[in-house]
Amino acid sequence: MKPVKVGLLGLGTVGTGVVRIVEGNQEDLSSQVGSPILIERIAVNNSNKPRDIEVDPAKITTDPWEVIRDPEIDVIVEVMGGIDGTKEYILEALDRGKHVVTANKDLMALHGSEILAKAQEKQCDVFYEASVAGGIPIIRTLIEGFSSDKIMKIIGIVNGTTNYILTKMSQEGASYNDVLKEAQDLGYAEADPTSDVEGLDAARKMAILGTLGFRTNVELHDVSVSGISEVSKADIAFAKRLGYEIKLLGIAERQDEEFSISVQPTLIRTSHPLASVNGVFNAVYVYGEAVGETMFYGAGAGAMPTATSIVADLVAIIKNLKLGVNGLKQKVPYKQKKLKSDEDIFYKNFLLLHVDDKAGVLAKITQVFAEYDVSLDSVVQQANPNNPDAEIIIVTHNASKASMNKVLRHFNELKVIHRIKSHYRVEG
Repeated sequence: MKPVKVGLLGLGTVGTGVVRIVEGNQEDLSSQVGSPILIERIAVNNSNKPRDIEVDPAKITTDPWEVIRDPEIDVIVEVMGGIDGTKEYILEALDRGKHVVTANKDLMALHGSEILAKAQEKQCDVFYEASVAGGIPIIRTLIEGFSSDKIMKIIGIVNGTTNYILTKMSQEGASYNDVLKEAQDLGYAEADPTSDVEGLDAARKMAILGTLGFRTNVELHDVSVSGISEVSKADIAFAKRLGYEIKLLGIAERQDEEFSISVQPTLIRTSHPLASVNGVFNAVYVYGEAVGETMFYGAGAGAMPTATSIVADLVAIIKNLKLGVNGLKQKVPYKQKKLKSDEDIFYKNFLLLHVDDKAGVLAKITQVFAEYDVSLDSVVQQANPNNPDAEIIIVTHNASKASMNKVLRHFNELKVIHRIKSHYRVEG
């Protein structure tokens, strides 16, 4: 019954949640792993900061290296964030034979392959369930639950801030700027929301999911990214008329051994389960070659959901420790990376065009689509009392990304088209 001793890097909202769960559920946790779990040392930025949890001052240090280099510590739990310095802490911990739990999506998206390779070399565990989708156990599911299957596609709503904004715009007809301000006031969005609203946060998470799902090293620059800052009330209203919701979706898909990954505002059928994922909730939709379609839904952020995933990883590490199998289940990407070209990426498209309000315009537009071999699913032309231009709403059939890029470049040169107001992917 020798206790397992844990070093905690960070005591913010998530770190506090970890302490609450470990200390509050000690009896249940001990019964699962066969020994007590003790949070032995905690590194913080400011040891004098008032906290809403009681911690023995003797356990507190402002030097993370004291925690990393403490020979009594078995497992490091990293919830401090950051990239470069944090990477060095984790690599040093692994060199010293300590196992690691991290919630750091930025670190794992950028340096995950290096960290996992070091863990494999040192026969240590590195678990990072909380780095994607908070309390949803999607990483463990991809590694273990789909170990016998071949994942063909992953579609994720993996950023709660953008999902909250788009939900409020859809349900209340509110403007983007108004809802963003509300999300900031409620603490859902940062003072500088760029990482969320421009899709960067979701892209990091999709790089992690793509790496696990496709067993290859997906890097952040492999993800095509666009955010929601240009999504308007009108876009959402038009989408609704056609039977769609607009969501910021991460989409990773492969055919044979080639894959593509993107994060972008996407029209998705209202009948699709992801269309009803609202507010700050997350969901990940996985298509397996054998199992078919599955979906995982839950709280994508927050202190306690995230802390729950962290402690679950901690329990898994300690169980491996008792069995002497640490590092044996570490998943390092082993397949060669083969990205799809734009000619091989196909999807439907939604376009809203502002055009001359006169005869013959539609014929010129459809002629451009025909020139680049893009067929049309539906076309709606209407007058807008608030706009002297006519508005044309077009949904294409599946078309290659390369062909659509040629269409858009041609439209920019076509005098009858005043503006390509909106262009979104259509899914489902």
